[in-house]
Amino acid sequence: MNTMHTATPTAFPSPACAATASLRESRLDVASAATRHRQPAGEPYLAEIGAGQIVRIVDLEGNQAVDALFYNRHNLAEHYSMAETLLHQGGIYLTSDSVLMSSQGRAMLTIVADTCGRHDTLGGACAAESNTVRYALQKKFMHSCRDNYLLAIADAGIGLGKRDLVPNINFFMNVPVTPQGGLQFADGVSGPGKYVELRAEMDVWMLLSNCPQLNNPCNAYEPTAIELIVWNPCA
Repeated sequence: MNTMHTATPTAFPSPACAATASLRESRLDVASAATRHRQPAGEPYLAEIGAGQIVRIVDLEGNQAVDALFYNRHNLAEHYSMAETLLHQGGIYLTSDSVLMSSQGRAMLTIVADTCGRHDTLGGACAAESNTVRYALQKKFMHSCRDNYLLAIADAGIGLGKRDLVPNINFFMNVPVTPQGGLQFADGVSGPGKYVELRAEMDVWMLLSNCPQLNNPCNAYEPTAIELIVWNPCA
């Protein structure tokens, strides 16, 4: 996870304000879900989500970052775009009603419910290189989200490769932007059982890394399991 700087200092809302203003609970009943899956701590996950399906990502124990990427299932060159998403919504955090835009400027998914309140788009995925630069040389070989992504797509054999890894979303992760334009990896604003729900606007591949990071507060220094629940349209 890399530290970024901008030339012009900008003030952004405090974490508390952002997390309170956008909370929305789901009306979906877990009993009517099509699938439920518990994902172990620190592990990758790749799944197909069909247009109209809704996927809920549950932070089971609190403060567990989930690094996410999305790809058009029928055209892998079209993927989640951080730049298009932020330009479309005019803000850097994701929450209820945020639309995840593609590299071709099309809606991929919409956040339809969110009990956490804010999700990071700037912090990126932890990697051997960033662990080395940010923490220590001996951290290079620690498990990372980038490694998780590469393992998942290599195992799946669907046509994705290293060059297809782009800036990702960090669900449940708190990365405030300072007035000087820097990033801080801060204690989370999530908690046990909080969740985010996304409705797919097209058929997508959902690539997740249940973040294994141990060197900053994004996982409360102890990665934990998450749950993934999927509903079919009109569930």
